[in-house]
Amino acid sequence: MVKDKDLGKEDYTKYEKARMIGSRALQLSMGAPFLLKLSTEDLQNIHYDPIEIALMEFEAGILPITVKRPGAK
Repeated sequence: MVKDKDLGKEDYTKYEKARMIGSRALQLSMGAPFLLKLSTEDLQNIHYDPIEIALMEFEAGILPITVKRPGAK
């Protein structure tokens, strides 16, 4: 059995992934600082889209959100 702390980005369900990326995108749109170093050119290429930034953070494995599954110890 995999513990929540041992989950990698490939171990999340599509629903958990969507919830984490959506929550982080909301944080970013409300003014939270980026956790990645992004140049102005990078930001212009993704049109300053908070969902894209959140997805990049998720892929880098630095998303500051944890998943708590019911019944998991």
